[in-house]
Amino acid sequence: MLKEQKILVFDPRICTGCRSCEVACSFRFYKICNYEKAHIRHRLFLEKETFEAIYCQHCEDPLCAASCPVKAIKKNEETGIVKINSMKCIGCQNCNIACPVHAPQFDKDRKISVKCNLCDGKPECVKFCSTRAMRLVDRGEADRLLKEIYDV
Repeated sequence: MLKEQKILVFDPRICTGCRSCEVACSFRFYKICNYEKAHIRHRLFLEKETFEAIYCQHCEDPLCAASCPVKAIKKNEETGIVKINSMKCIGCQNCNIACPVHAPQFDKDRKISVKCNLCDGKPECVKFCSTRAMRLVDRGEADRLLKEIYDV
């Protein structure tokens, strides 16, 4: 039997906007602290006075993978992690457009698209989130939390 797949959940009710998650992410992948290199991004919505995070949802049926003409994006059916193979990516940016939350980003230096790969199951953003606004949870728990957070 497969273990329950895990995904990230962001709770804007407790996010302070410190952006430690972005620093941790950029350092993990690029060894520099640079918000623009992070695979997770935060935006402040002034009308709501809240932060929202933009990150890969590791969809059950990822549109980014379906849009890739060279099949550089694959979903691991066991872990649920959706990854871009940087050796196959041709930089066409179809995935950036196809993703409903625009999680993949074009890395201008490497000339390929990049996105969260959950740090292979041990996400740095979760480790460095002092308020626990970023959490790694089972898909079922994520559904429950998101309904609570967004009151749907």
